[in-house]
Amino acid sequence: MPNYFTENSDLQFHFNKLDLGEVVALAEDNYEQSKHFSYAPVNYEDAKENYRKVLEVVGDIAGNSIASRAADVDVEGAVFSDGKVTYAAGTQKNIRQLSQADVMGMILPRNYGGLNFPFTIYMMAVEMVSRADASLMNIFGLQDIGDTIRKFGNEDQRQEFLPRISSGEHTGAMALTEPDAGSDLQAVKLHAYQNDEGKWFLRGVKRFITNGNARVLLVLARSEAGTKDGRGLSMFVCFGNETVKVRRIEHKLGIHGSPTCELQFNDTPAQLVGSRKFGLIKYVLDLMYRARMGVSSQALGISQAAYEEALRYAKERKQFGKPIYDIPVVTNILLDMRVMLESNRSLLYSTAKCVDEKEKLEDLIEKFKTEGKPFAEENARLKQATKIANLLTPMTKYVIAESANKITYDALQIHGGTGYMKEFRVERLVRDARITNIYEGTSQMQIVAASGNVINDSLADLFAEKERKEYKGGLTKLANHLKEIRQLFLDSLKYVLDKKDNSFQDVAAKDLVELYSYLYIGYLLLEEAETEPRKVFIANRYIVNSLANARKNSEAIKNELFSDLLHADKILV
Repeated sequence: MPNYFTENSDLQFHFNKLDLGEVVALAEDNYEQSKHFSYAPVNYEDAKENYRKVLEVVGDIAGNSIASRAADVDVEGAVFSDGKVTYAAGTQKNIRQLSQADVMGMILPRNYGGLNFPFTIYMMAVEMVSRADASLMNIFGLQDIGDTIRKFGNEDQRQEFLPRISSGEHTGAMALTEPDAGSDLQAVKLHAYQNDEGKWFLRGVKRFITNGNARVLLVLARSEAGTKDGRGLSMFVCFGNETVKVRRIEHKLGIHGSPTCELQFNDTPAQLVGSRKFGLIKYVLDLMYRARMGVSSQALGISQAAYEEALRYAKERKQFGKPIYDIPVVTNILLDMRVMLESNRSLLYSTAKCVDEKEKLEDLIEKFKTEGKPFAEENARLKQATKIANLLTPMTKYVIAESANKITYDALQIHGGTGYMKEFRVERLVRDARITNIYEGTSQMQIVAASGNVINDSLADLFAEKERKEYKGGLTKLANHLKEIRQLFLDSLKYVLDKKDNSFQDVAAKDLVELYSYLYIGYLLLEEAETEPRKVFIANRYIVNSLANARKNSEAIKNELFSDLLHADKILV
């Protein structure tokens, strides 16, 4: 029977090479928690073994239970009747099973019923659940709602909401989007007001809310009358009680097991989370690190499922007297899929570690503030970690979500006409993948989010360090290819900056971000190839392809192939 953790050699590779020693020590209060919780680790080795065991449990549930229910969940979907949303029968079983395994609060502290796991380990679990049923990720993967309450709420709120999220009794949702506020959350209008006793209430409509039928809702609302921008927005938490009306659920292309709701708040009692006016500029921005990563992990899980389906079908399907796996043009597609899949996994878990480091530094600084200790050194490290996370999280979502669409497309192509039929799993994977480069910020918005740090060349010191390093054997050639990509990026960046034209800079952003991603991922793979012989092929194929693509990106910028964008109003008539 399949275990999505133990049978995945590449996921095993990344787990085994994890270096989260500092992150775990901070999370475990230098392992002082072991004195208060019998199941808390006493050292890093103990912690990692615990993570392994839990991931094996999730891998077993995903491979042997969730995956087998996914087709029925897709057909049945979430049902909306008499104002109530009901999960598909398979989804209900999945939630119960994951709750019984005590993994619905993986990232929440132990004193609220959670496992206190690092974010990176949680992302591995999300990847496996998404491989089994991508729609379930939109329930299991919303543990970040609880973490936001932990970070910015008060102790009463933590005690009220977190234990029930950890137990699986309550699921959560982010109620951010509105009919006129999608990517532009500054346009949020849902009204938050106080009565004479100072209690908060919410009134208005939210749309496209993933798992909007959840019991715990984290709501972005306008608390400051007369404001029209992000400075007038605050964050609230409330229960999805009788004052919150589900007006409809959307009939979607994919992700059928996850209800996407339109919600009407009718004077709903709510509690302010953190401070007024910081809802968008601090709390939502913080939440977006995790939201981007969650969707990236979801996209990676879908990609893994699609690759496995394509590989199996190619080996079984015979044409012209041999399996189509042996037809070079098909083999080449499978190789590209595998390289894309593994390079994306390297990117995901490198970025997840950056998010872990950033968040643990934030927690440490808050602790030092409370204790009256100096934290200048930690603050300097946090600023650098935040800058890197601000670059890598949108870049990661852009690269992996776009790749998921390509991998599932190619998987269906390998299946030929049969893949277009609903009897085959790949058809569902294609539909499920399509949302990943849309929600939690479209690919275009990820380019915008990453471009500032790319234009400022935020990883210049890292790339310079890598260029100075000597790589052994055949890796030297690949290192030289990366140096050439680096020069192509620098030349292209100079060309863009010398124009002193913000509009031109905006339209060149996509190519610049892609050039930067080739470098970052390329060096990750090069480092892996030094220690793992199997990774030499992955690094070689990725970097050689990236060099060819980098030349295209550079030519597009310097030849101004997209300059027509600057005059689109005269063309698109």
